[in-house]
Amino acid sequence: MPETARRFAAHLLAMIALVATLSAASLAAADKPAIYSASGKLAVKGADVVAYFTERRAVIGKAEHSTTWHGATWRFSSAENLAKFKANPEKYAPQYGGYCAYAVSEGYTAKIEPEAWSIVNGKLYLNYSLGVRSLWDKNKKERIRKADTNWPDVLKR
Repeated sequence: MPETARRFAAHLLAMIALVATLSAASLAAADKPAIYSASGKLAVKGADVVAYFTERRAVIGKAEHSTTWHGATWRFSSAENLAKFKANPEKYAPQYGGYCAYAVSEGYTAKIEPEAWSIVNGKLYLNYSLGVRSLWDKNKKERIRKADTNWPDVLKR
């Protein structure tokens, strides 16, 4: 299969997965929590949000280095990262409550994968998958503008 066709198929599959997720999300309760959390209110699926900035990668946090902020449990890989977060959570917390930034730019919410992330102008953005992140990467500036306009109203949809 030619490279262009393979890329198109990968993007198409990512979009189908996103649409399926968004359709399921639209059937959920009208008001979603301000912080996306999976499995028992665990923010960012347990990833250390400070590590995105300091290590430039997704790192799973530890239960012994955790705190509660905005109704969700946040985990960190070290006591140092926990202290940094406690000192300034807004600096490290992902935009749009940790929901998929691409989905918010489209007017919906969707879950995220910790490996699908980017930092733009000192802010953390998470995405549904690596495939969706590649769509996000094509026009981050416009996506951020749209998502900023949609947030937090998408929580009521």
